This record gives sequence, structure tokens and C-alpha cells, in this order.
Amino acid sequence: MNHLEVMGILQTILSDLGIPKEDLHEQTLLHQDLQLDSTEIVELSLELKRQFGVRVKLETRQDMTLTQVCQRVETAIQSEISLSQT
Repeated sequence: MNHLEVMGILQTILSDLGIPKEDLHEQTLLHQDLQLDSTEIVELSLELKRQFGVRVKLETRQDMTLTQVCQRVETAIQSEISLSQT
């Protein structure tokens, strides 16, 4: 799965949480820009797990951009692929 596909799914998930699509850009920050609270971050993590089949930890003190979230998803997917090939 490539970056654009992951970003599209991430934007859809956030849109389903009630965030306008026009506010969702690669450098958008989850906390500072979108004002997501801890419950919404957990919801996002759970939906990412449902969509991609991987666990992505987003509950950190450091704010993350949508690009950074995508990178975490992509890394988790690659880890799963590597584990399944061994």
C-alpha cells in the first residue's frame, strides 16, 4: 500500500469523525490543528487497526502530522509483512 492510499484512508476516517476534508492536509497536526482529544485519538487508532490490520500507537505526548501517522501505518504494515515471511 502506498502513501497516497494510506493518506486517503486516513482522511476518510478523520472525515467520518466529523472533521471537514478541507482541513486535512499532509502537515495538519492531530492535536494543535484538529483539536483531537484522547478519546478521538483512540478511535482513530482503532479504525486504523480495522482498516489496515495493524496496531498503530498514536497516544503520545508529541503532536503528529497526518504524514507522520501515515508513516507509522506504513512501517507497521511493512513489519507485519516481514514477520509473515519469516
